[in-house]
Amino acid sequence: MDIPPWTIKIHCQGVHTKGSASLALVHLRKNETLPRLATGFGISTATAWRYVDETLEVLASWAPGLQEALVGLGKGDLVIVDGTLIPIDPIAAYEPYYSQKHRKHGMNVQVIARPDGTPPWFPRATPGRTHDLTAARAHGIVQVCLTRQILVLADRAYQGAGATFRTPYYHHGEQPEHCQQFNRDHARLRSPGERAFAQLKTWRLLRRARCSTRRIGTAVQAVHTLLTCTYSG
Repeated sequence: MDIPPWTIKIHCQGVHTKGSASLALVHLRKNETLPRLATGFGISTATAWRYVDETLEVLASWAPGLQEALVGLGKGDLVIVDGTLIPIDPIAAYEPYYSQKHRKHGMNVQVIARPDGTPPWFPRATPGRTHDLTAARAHGIVQVCLTRQILVLADRAYQGAGATFRTPYYHHGEQPEHCQQFNRDHARLRSPGERAFAQLKTWRLLRRARCSTRRIGTAVQAVHTLLTCTYSG
């Protein structure tokens, strides 16, 4: 574990700090099932569910909101906005979770990243069918960046987002050299944003989730809290 359980100080009635933190960390890091965790920790499955749920909820509550994450950013500042899919097991009834883009079931997760790839904000996950631009609008990303005049680098999925979003030119036949150069520069500046998702997915639960879709959104924000603790030392 990169973060020892004792560093997570959970001030919440009914949460057994050390035990629940250990359970939650193993669940997130190794994607262990709760029945297996319960056996390993010598507790009932119901207790394991409760410990993990309580711990993830508290950690998620510490994750910054959008306005807090963008404090100090304004006109002339640059961020990267991107989306990814956290796969889930395919279920016929889960049509809202099927992503046409990725050709699989999952949850859509957006990120705002700094130019070095550090993520100041992950919103809650939405069903995989949600288009990246739709998700960015729903989370308030488009509007807050427009209001603050923050320049945003994003891929073509965000075309039409607004005046502060910069997306690559489409490849329509032979592009003029200045368009090709813009796309190369855009890709170079945007590439660190992939680091944010790479860090998120070092936690195996977020590579292929076997938990409820509700817990995925909570887990994303819980991991963001843990990542923030890592950045701040």
